[in-house]
Amino acid sequence: MRGPSTRAAHAGLPDPVQGEPFLPGPVLGAPFHLAGEVGDVVGYNRDGNPTWARYEEALAELEGADVVVFASGMAAVHAALETTVRPGDVLVAPVDGYPGIRGLARDHFAPRGVEVRLVATDEAAVRDALPGATAVFLESPSNPALNVLDVAAIARDTDALVAVDNTLAGPLHQDVLALGADLSIASATKYLTGHSDINIGYVAARDTTKLREWRELTGALPGPFETWLAHRSLATYPLRLARQMDNAESLAEMLRERSEVGDVRYPGLGAVVAFTLASAEMAQRFLAACEIVIEATSFGGLHSSAERRARWGTDDVAEGFIRFSCGIEDTADLLADVRRGLDVLRSA
Repeated sequence: MRGPSTRAAHAGLPDPVQGEPFLPGPVLGAPFHLAGEVGDVVGYNRDGNPTWARYEEALAELEGADVVVFASGMAAVHAALETTVRPGDVLVAPVDGYPGIRGLARDHFAPRGVEVRLVATDEAAVRDALPGATAVFLESPSNPALNVLDVAAIARDTDALVAVDNTLAGPLHQDVLALGADLSIASATKYLTGHSDINIGYVAARDTTKLREWRELTGALPGPFETWLAHRSLATYPLRLARQMDNAESLAEMLRERSEVGDVRYPGLGAVVAFTLASAEMAQRFLAACEIVIEATSFGGLHSSAERRARWGTDDVAEGFIRFSCGIEDTADLLADVRRGLDVLRSA
């Protein structure tokens, strides 16, 4: 029952060996020495890698279940769906979540005979779609609108397999498997690695046999060096996220007091804040006026970043909708930078 920082700092480390580093470096190799009978020995990188195994063990400490790592968050999503959904099945998925899941559902699963029901991240809408469902894919909080579902209630009231994209909340603040979900999926590219420099994802489940077979057969492999960097970054994940969430709460409070800002959203899970400005032009002027805040897509990094989500044309949001990812900057500096950006709108 150790605390989150203790668990994250020590997760996946090997037993101490005199003269060896705390976290051994990445194992870079395609084939490995393999003489004689094969047995259980790993002879080729696609079958397994000690660097993956350590990181998976570390993530399992946070998820409370077995973990399989993949080359990206979308590779993890794809693996989760491919190993659970078959022609003739019914898949319920969010119409207002990350666009990648909609693309997979509409363009790949539906043409292969899967009935796809895309619904809003709203409990009534999800429940209306549950009858006859084989698999239910949830995203809570949703990206980018930050809508939240009662995962436990939905999982309790359906016999379908329940998979949850837990990227925005993360395992420290929302244990979706304990809430009744069958699969916990995350893009570790975001908060878990936190440095905006690698792509990696994972699926946590009580039984990962099919997921491991899928990774081996498809080659959706994370690079050993990227996996090692992800493991190294995990130790500071609780500290970074605590600071980011403090900044997010302070930012949301400040934004609610500004007349230029509407529809401020912050559910208290993760460090993304959403709000709306009056127009696309005002949103772009705000972003251009900020000096600390970086205009970029994605979220979860230690640098504060923001973007006007409607520029992609993939989300049903207002033209002035801003998705804002809080970093680890000093709160006073971050708030001053946002105020400066908003003040530009007043002076026009």
